[in-house]
Amino acid sequence: MIIREATIADILQIQVVRNAVKENRLSDPALIPDKMVEDYICRRGKGWVCETGKTVVGFSIVSVVDRNVWALFIQPGYERRGIGRILHDEMMNWYFSQTGETIWLSTAPGTRAESFYRRTGWLETGMYGKGEVKFEMTPDRWKELNQ
Repeated sequence: MIIREATIADILQIQVVRNAVKENRLSDPALIPDKMVEDYICRRGKGWVCETGKTVVGFSIVSVVDRNVWALFIQPGYERRGIGRILHDEMMNWYFSQTGETIWLSTAPGTRAESFYRRTGWLETGMYGKGEVKFEMTPDRWKELNQ
């Protein structure tokens, strides 16, 4: 298993993972075109992938511009192996090395993602969009959780 920064060449496999998930599925895969992924990993922030062999089995993307976690997804069949936590921590450490701004994310309620973010120390701050749970992480909280 290799964790590395995502590149434009990874976008096809990132899309495969994103569209294979069972929770937080896109209603229409066309909502997240390749150009949007490229924008997030090259200009708005950065992304990371987890590879086994030459296959991407998970990825995370964070936006410094929007101050949010844009994506964190694991290929079905690769869950519960610690991949999500490794990708999460890489992303968060990089984010807070770039800025001292609080970061946020949202996810569907009642999902494994919601439980994951609670376990990793994110604080619920309300609802967002179409009934998603909104979480935030301050730089001080991240530092405290990782001492």
